[in-house]
Amino acid sequence: MNTVRVGLMMALALIASTFSASAQADETPKIKIVNAAHLIDVEKGTVLDNMSVWIENDKITKVVSQNAKIAAPEGAEVVDLGPDSYLMPGLMDSHVHLVGSPIWGYDAYQHSTARQLVYGVANAKITLEAGFTTVRNVGAPGFTDVALRDAINAGDVPGPRMLVSGPSLGITGGHCDNNMLPFEYGEESEGVADGPWEVRQKVRRNMKYGVDVIKFCGTGGVFSKGTRVGAQQYTLEEMKAIVDEAHMAGRKVAVHAHGTEGIKSAILAGADSIEHVSYLDDEGIKLAKKHGTWFSMDIYNDDFILQEGAKHGMTEESLAKERAVGLRQRQSFQKAVKAGVKLSYGTDAGVYPHGGNGKQMVKMVEWGMTPMQAVITATRETSKLFGIEDRVGIVKEGHLADMIAIKGNPLEDLTLFEKVGFVMKEGKVYKNTLQ
Repeated sequence: MNTVRVGLMMALALIASTFSASAQADETPKIKIVNAAHLIDVEKGTVLDNMSVWIENDKITKVVSQNAKIAAPEGAEVVDLGPDSYLMPGLMDSHVHLVGSPIWGYDAYQHSTARQLVYGVANAKITLEAGFTTVRNVGAPGFTDVALRDAINAGDVPGPRMLVSGPSLGITGGHCDNNMLPFEYGEESEGVADGPWEVRQKVRRNMKYGVDVIKFCGTGGVFSKGTRVGAQQYTLEEMKAIVDEAHMAGRKVAVHAHGTEGIKSAILAGADSIEHVSYLDDEGIKLAKKHGTWFSMDIYNDDFILQEGAKHGMTEESLAKERAVGLRQRQSFQKAVKAGVKLSYGTDAGVYPHGGNGKQMVKMVEWGMTPMQAVITATRETSKLFGIEDRVGIVKEGHLADMIAIKGNPLEDLTLFEKVGFVMKEGKVYKNTLQ
């Protein structure tokens, strides 16, 4: 074997060993230890003092008392959140609209689909830094929410974990159609479908382009021209077709429904969650409990709409609808809490400025929940609706390291949920103002 060949083989062996050593170094677990004065245990509904959470890469490996005095392994990164820090699972929101201008309004007609997606990138970062590590985006044009989800998952942009619906399904002229422009413009939303077979085709189309959940409008709404909030849209037959098609493919279904009959029809059709649930009656409560249906009730944004809506171009028609429905929705929420209906934490972010998701905590307690119930709803319970409770929603060994922390006791002062100081998602720190 000549000298040149021997030298080449030695060089290749050296390169291979270098890459091997580098790969092994990359595979070494990256250990973080987060120390907090208090930990809200949403699994047991208690508060634990002086706790440490050990994390390797993206998962929690230990949740132990600092009093155990377990030595940190060499090279571990220790994050001490300081005195009076309250650590808990990352919060979740089951009803957001990240794609689009920061506050919903008819100025959206000025924005291309591409511009709305760019807004979505900014809104996603704001939402994550507000402490919401997982959200469900229910309605977006052009599958822009699919693109945003994929960009976040790839690490291209920061944002919460997203479950996305793509375009919402709706009847011609209904809440999920566009009715602002006159006839000659021929405007129609891409999710419009009428009749059992046409709605099945739309479900299939949405799934083709990568959605996680199907969303349809079962009644009129506040922000749609010419619709009555309480009026049912889609027949029971059409609703059943949508749900059947989605469930066959393993997708859950969320239904926008304010009105009494629309709520009950959506439950009977087998929907997984009902959004808004404003005009709820006793029969609707019984049906929800019988079928295990979740309610996602946005009881904060009424304040913003009525106080700030006119400044942001919301029409008088929409404001009048909100004045009629807001109090009734909160009363329905109170009834649902008392009855023990399954509730998720959903705010309709995008109607109000993104990042204000935590403001609903105060309203949930004002209308019947205990502070601990509100926190559990925004974490463990919402993870169950999403079907990912085996991965997120509690601070527990084997779960993803999605955690937030607040300075001060948020169970005594719920406004502290508007001042989240520490945010970790999948073991990566995105915000820390507590150190």
